[in-house]
Order: sequence, then C-alpha cells, then structure tokens
Amino acid sequence: MGFVARLCPSRNRTLPLDMVTEIEWASARLVTPEDYVRAAGAAHRRPPVELSVVADVYDKFREAKRRKRLVDFDDLLRLAARDLTADPVYATARRWRFRHLYVDEFQDVNPLQHQLLSAWLGPDSSLCVVGDPNQAIYAWNGADARYLVDFEQFHPGGQTVTLVDNYRSTPEILAAANGVLGTGPNTQRLRPNRSPGPVPTIRTFEDETAEARGVVRSCRDHHKPGAPWSDQAVLVRTNAQAVILAEAFGAAGIPHRVRGAGSLLEQPEVKQAIGRLSRAASVADFIADLQREAHLGDDDADTGTGDSDSDTDGVSRSGTDTGAPRSTNTPDGFTDERRANLAELVRLGREYQALDPTGGSHDFGAWLRSTLRNTDGTGDAVEIVTFHAAKGLEWPIVHVAGLEKGLVPIHFAEEDTNAIDEERRLLYVALTRAREELHCSHAARRAFGSRSLRRTPSPWLDDIRVAAAGGKPRRSKPSDVARHTAAARASLPSRDAPSAADRPLFEALRTWRREQANAASVPAFVVFNDATLRAVAERRPSSNAELLAVPGIGPVKVERFGGDLLRIVADSGS
Repeated sequence: MGFVARLCPSRNRTLPLDMVTEIEWASARLVTPEDYVRAAGAAHRRPPVELSVVADVYDKFREAKRRKRLVDFDDLLRLAARDLTADPVYATARRWRFRHLYVDEFQDVNPLQHQLLSAWLGPDSSLCVVGDPNQAIYAWNGADARYLVDFEQFHPGGQTVTLVDNYRSTPEILAAANGVLGTGPNTQRLRPNRSPGPVPTIRTFEDETAEARGVVRSCRDHHKPGAPWSDQAVLVRTNAQAVILAEAFGAAGIPHRVRGAGSLLEQPEVKQAIGRLSRAASVADFIADLQREAHLGDDDADTGTGDSDSDTDGVSRSGTDTGAPRSTNTPDGFTDERRANLAELVRLGREYQALDPTGGSHDFGAWLRSTLRNTDGTGDAVEIVTFHAAKGLEWPIVHVAGLEKGLVPIHFAEEDTNAIDEERRLLYVALTRAREELHCSHAARRAFGSRSLRRTPSPWLDDIRVAAAGGKPRRSKPSDVARHTAAARASLPSRDAPSAADRPLFEALRTWRREQANAASVPAFVVFNDATLRAVAERRPSSNAELLAVPGIGPVKVERFGGDLLRIVADSGS
C-alpha cells in the first residue's frame, strides 16, 4: 500500500485504503485505468474522491509496479491467464496435469478469476462448480454471480444439478429466510428437512442501548444448563453496531468476542487514531482532534452527513463491513463508514470522561482495549459477527440485531435495484445461520455520535413475520391470535368508522385481508391494520405510486399485495 499512499493527492491517512479498494475492484473486474471512470460510474462506485482522480492514481500505480518489476496477487492471476492463452505448449502441459477442476462458492467468482479458469480449461478438461445464487453477497468486491446463474451460457454443454434440501435450519427459520428473498426469476427456495421449531421472534426496543441489553438478556435466558455460550451468536450489519453489544455483554459478565475484522479496534482509521492517542495532552484534546480531522461536529457530523432530527433513516452513519466501498463522498476524504467508526470512538471517549473525568490518555487507551477486547481464540463465548463475516458459519441460536431501514438494507443500496437485491441476499445469509432458534430485533431510536435519530423498521421485517408464521405446520391458537390482535388494536390511533360511501370497499378489503391472514396462519393486523384499510377505502388509489402514499403501506407491501389492493379498489367502481 506504500506505493498508493505516495501517489494519493491528499494527506488523509485513510485515503490510500479507499484507493486500494477501488484498484482491487477494477482489477477483479478487468477494468483498465482508461475505462475506470465509465465502469465505476455504471457500477455506482462512490469513492471519497472524484472517479478521475482514482483513475489517475490507478494508472500511476500500474506504471510504478512495471518500473520496479513488481506484481500483486491480481497480477499473478492476470499473467497466468495471459500465459495459458499465449503459449499453447505451456497450456497443454498445464491442462494435462490439472485435468479435473473443482470450484466452490462459484457465485463469488469475479471476471479476473473466471478468465483464468476459462484459459485453464482444455478440450479434455472436466469442471465441477458448486454455488448458491442466494448467497451472492460480494458484488461490491467484484464478484459476478452470472457465471453461476448462466453457467451453461459461459460453459456450453454443462449440466446443472439443483439441490433444494436444507438440513440446517428448522422449517420456521427457513420460511422466514425464503420470505425475505422474494420471488425473483433466479430465486431458489430451499426445502426444510428438520423437525418444526419455535417461530422466529421480533422485538422492538426504545433505543440501541435497550436493544443491546435485551439481546444480552435473551442470550442469558437461552443459555441452557450444560450448553456452551458458543451455541449462540449475535449478527449485525455493520462494524460499528458491534461496539455497544460488546459493552453490554461485558457489563453482564457474559463471555463474548467480536469475530475478526468486526472489532472497532481493528478498523484502520481507528488504529491510526489510537496510535496518536499517546501524543494527546488529554482525552478531551484527543476527542477534539478527531472531530476536526473527520468533521465530526457536535451538531451534525456525528451523524455522518448532518441530517436533521426528522431523518428517520439516519443509519447512513453506521459503518458497513470492512472493505465495502460504496459510501457518500465527503470533503475530508473520509467515507461515511470510517466517519461512523470515528464517531463511535468519540462516543467512547465521552463515556470514559464521564466515568473518570481525571483519567489521562494512557488510561483511556487501556480502558478502550479492555472494553473492546477482541479475542479470536477458541474459548467458550457468544460471538458478535457481521453479516458478511458470518457467511459459512452456523449456530443453534442466532440473534439478529439492528433490523432497521438504512442498516438493512444499508442506506447507499437504496438507489440501486441490484444493490437492494444483494442486501436481501445478505439478510438471507444472516437468517440461515440459525439452526434451531432465530431472534430478531430493532431499535426505535439510535444514537449517532451525540444525536439520537428516529428509526424505521427494516421493510423486510414484515416478510420475516408473515413467512415465518405461515411456515409453521400448525395454525396459531385462537388465544394467541386474540392476544396479538388486542395488542395491535391498542396501538392503533383512534379514528371514526368509514363513511357510508367508503364502507362497502372497506368491508371488501377486510374480507380479502382475512383470507390472506388465514392462508398464512397469522393475525389479520400482520397483513394490514384497519387504519390502513380505511385510508385505502378513502383515497381509492389507482397506482402503486398512490398506494405508497397511503400510511402503513411501504415498498414491500406494495410488491406483495399491491395488485390485489388495486384490483379490489377498481372492482368497487371507483
């Protein structure tokens, strides 16, 4: 990375990391410096500097490697493919020695890797690949699931064997995960082969602190005698979310660890900041320096972009997993993700000052390492893991926290249909890490630095709730339905009955809702509450856009029920 650091047009300490990320993405996608601006724009890449600046650094980086006769890992793949293509004798020898090729996780293959694989294949070669398009979650890093989905197009004569049996998760968990996937053309729903288990739970907490404590209590409640703590995991979308959970586990005395790069202390910008801590005159000076460096003002920048208190999607200010490249450009060169991690460090500094007003910088550093200790050993502990890092792992009991719009899906994915689809698959991966029990939660408010913003539940929570309940082999008991319905009615705003003109349509909508609820074995309010149906009867929408303007109807409900609602309204003679 030293080359890139010297080539960067800014003294920002973390900019070289973002440049390396973009260069690696371009190399994986076979994008040259000359074509980077066009390709990056088409892929909605958003590095913290102009695309043309990245292209210039990328070009200079390649020239520096040539001048010093050095190669990186992507160069090794590129040169290997070049030699196999250019030298038939060499290629024949390689193909004879390695005649049978097997590739796992084929949905994660990128164009550069596929170019090498294609060059390696000869007329006598045999190729077997294994992959799951529902787990294609690395497009941001250059992966292209088309090589798996359209395998026979890239490798004519190939045969596809579809495996649909799932032996990991209970029917209820698998139903919830399948519900999140939706009904896309390449969606393959798995078939459960385990005995029924508990229906996944969904809980709402007042704020992220209450949520963290609630998750910790749930872990303690589910810690059966004789069972290890490692039977449970807490999954989160971003690195920054892991911090407050780790604090709550530490306060409760429950062994825990943040797996791998999920630890805040492992983030490059945080490591660099802590490296300067010993030179700070005081903790207050250290915090002030961080705020100036990343424009983390008390009034707005703690949220990352300074949104107002009315912004219910303020989650854009939480960091994504290490390496996720897309984020909002900032004048200081920091991505939203890195600003969020530094904002979390500022919050911890303020917390330490409240605990020990006379503590010095050295004491704060020791407190940080103790508070955020991250042991990757094999000791018995509840694991706190990001969605990406959880891929390939499984636990009997999984708690998925922070299911809020802006986190799930992540905020910058909302402008790109392909990115939204990948966010769906990422949540699917998280949910299917659970074998026996799945517990989901979200916060009504979440703090970003010094501010607390209102939160909107993830639009996919309804899918989890409806699908999981519908996947239960027995219907809900009448007493359960009555209890949930009573609770729902109590939470609804008081309104007058529909007008005489709207009453027939309202009743038709209620009849339809009852049929939907019975088919899914869920309470009627899970489909739509009465207030929403009254609004539909009054407004009589005639398009999806008008449906979205009705309180209580979001994109997920429009996708699932919009056609039925518009048909019923049209049939009413409006």
